[in-house]
Amino acid sequence: MQDWFAVRDLDVERLLVDWRWLCKAPMALVAKNVFGDLFLRDESGHVHQLDVAVGQLTKVADSEAQFRELALSTEMQEEWFAVSDEKAAIARGLEPNDTQCIGFSVPLVFAESGSSDTAYVADLYEHVSFLGDLNRQIADLPEGAKVRLRVGRKQ
Repeated sequence: MQDWFAVRDLDVERLLVDWRWLCKAPMALVAKNVFGDLFLRDESGHVHQLDVAVGQLTKVADSEAQFRELALSTEMQEEWFAVSDEKAAIARGLEPNDTQCIGFSVPLVFAESGSSDTAYVADLYEHVSFLGDLNRQIADLPEGAKVRLRVGRKQ
C-alpha cells in the first residue's frame, strides 16, 4: 500500500491547473489516495479533500495535525483512502507508483462506470487534469443528465 503522505515531490500547481474553477485559492498538497483524490491545506490551515472522480471539494479537518490524527483511524482510512478498494486493486495487479494512480476507462462520475473491470494504472497528472476538465464541463448539469462526450483538442 502507498504512503498517502508521500507527496513532497509532486507539483501541486500542476495537479490543480484544471481544478482552479473549484480550487481558486492557493493550496498545499498534504496527501493523496491511490485513486488520485487530493488532500489540500488552504491558507487558513484547513484540510480539504478534492474528490477528483465527482468534482467535489470538501473540508475534512480544521488543521493538518487534526487530519493526520483522524487518518490514523480505520474508519477515516476507509473513507478517505479507500483502503479495501486499494487492497482489491493491488490483488488484481494494479499497483501504481508515487506519480501514478488508479483510473477508470469510464469515469466514476458517470452512472455507466460501475465496474472495477475498467480500472487501470494511470499517470497521476494526466488523470487528475482530465477529470478536472471533465468535471468543470459538467458541473452545472443536473444529476442524471445525459452527456455526450467528444474527444478533441482543448480550445
